[in-house]
Amino acid sequence: MNDDQKYILAIDQGTTSTRAIVFDHGGQIVASGQREHEQIFPKSGWVEHDPMEIWENTRRVIGEALTAAEINRHQLAAVGITNQRETAVVWDKNTGQPVYNAIVWQDTRTQKICDRLAGDAGADKYKERVGLPLATYFSGPKVAWILENVEGAKEKAEAGDLLFGNTDAWLVWNLTGGASGGVHVTDVTNASRTMLMNIDTLDWNADIAADMGIPLSMLPEIKSSSEVYGHGRKQGVLVDAPIAGILGDQQAATFGQACFEIGQAKNTYGTGNFMLINTGEELVRSENGLLTTVCYKIGDNKPIYALEGSVAVTGSLVQWVRDNLGLIKDAPEIEDLAKQVDDNGGCYVVPAFSGLFAPYWKSDARGAIVGLTRYITKNHIARATLEATAFQSAELLEAMNADSGVDLTELKVDGGMVMNETLMQFQADILGVPVVRPKVIETTALGAAYAAGIAVGFWNGEQDVIDNWAEDKRWEPNMDEETRARSLRLWKKAVERTFDWVDEDTEAATA
Repeated sequence: MNDDQKYILAIDQGTTSTRAIVFDHGGQIVASGQREHEQIFPKSGWVEHDPMEIWENTRRVIGEALTAAEINRHQLAAVGITNQRETAVVWDKNTGQPVYNAIVWQDTRTQKICDRLAGDAGADKYKERVGLPLATYFSGPKVAWILENVEGAKEKAEAGDLLFGNTDAWLVWNLTGGASGGVHVTDVTNASRTMLMNIDTLDWNADIAADMGIPLSMLPEIKSSSEVYGHGRKQGVLVDAPIAGILGDQQAATFGQACFEIGQAKNTYGTGNFMLINTGEELVRSENGLLTTVCYKIGDNKPIYALEGSVAVTGSLVQWVRDNLGLIKDAPEIEDLAKQVDDNGGCYVVPAFSGLFAPYWKSDARGAIVGLTRYITKNHIARATLEATAFQSAELLEAMNADSGVDLTELKVDGGMVMNETLMQFQADILGVPVVRPKVIETTALGAAYAAGIAVGFWNGEQDVIDNWAEDKRWEPNMDEETRARSLRLWKKAVERTFDWVDEDTEAATA
């Protein structure tokens, strides 16, 4: 390996694991390290992570990736970070210790806080200002919960001793020195997921923060997605390396997929599914249950916006079938079972484990398996599990076509589940448009790498990203219109069965 060759390191702090990936100038993966962290479920509907475990894993995977690439920090042109969005960390700026576990995006404990904030105005109370409905998904109410429920937290916050951030801000603060001079920043894409940022002016909304009881002193400084925020701390592995890119995971994947033209869209298949369509410099407000979000902002350029459809449970449904039901031993086995049957046999799995996200936004929904008969085998359930991902994505596409006024002609896909050929073919069939997988499917980490590399001149803006993108495989739809329409109708019928499940009695039964 050439000693004077430069690379970009991307840190991908995801929902289930943290990865570090070294990329070369061609956008190819040189080496990586990965570690899973514990998923903590203290009560029904509660999901937490230990921020200290995430920070420790981050340090380890950086070391593993650099070691595997046989390079050191001197060969890193920059470091980019992408992260699970909305997962909220609140920590003491003097000790560097979190005051509570990170509350994860899937967590539903803040429902009562959301109801209280909504009052008579309803869930769209802040939507005009922040682009988001009031839902348990977003970070703001999670911070409010910590301040209201952790002993001494409110007093500390009001004294200016506590900081908040999604996991991007937590990592940047630690990487740049922590309690000894760490930089407290976030980027516009992460800030747009807190419910606290004005979507048009890209600054914090003091009134909404006050409604939630969150002192402004806790909030990170909002920066662009591509600029030098700070440098690696002296006692770390990344001494003096420029930390120069931050993008929330779904925006990072959109960037890595080179969706720079208005109307270009991508769908990421991860723990959940997230479809984003680029709306350019225009801020489009959704009439169909989608979120208005910042897609990216390069340095001093104008922000680029997106519409986003978010589905809470897709890949994690396969994990649930593996870990909770024991139907399969490892995730790829689900495809083997699903291929044993030609269709789902009339069985539909609606994984509303954390309520329903887009386009329904019903946090009182819960999961259901419907259409069961004696005919149904575990093969049908496996197939219905995969199909749930495709059906939920189809509903997002329907909403996007309606909001954008442009029918998508193809869908770029990425994430772990895109290696599942059965799912990808069914996805193309149920959408009625081609589904396209790129050569590098780690588009989330790649997007963060590009943002960091562009900031330091390693890449020359978006054109280099477009030039590096390459198609790997394409699935064409081959389902007849009648079958597609019937399948979608039955899916919607199944979804309706999950509405309004949670009330005081169900909470008492699962506490």
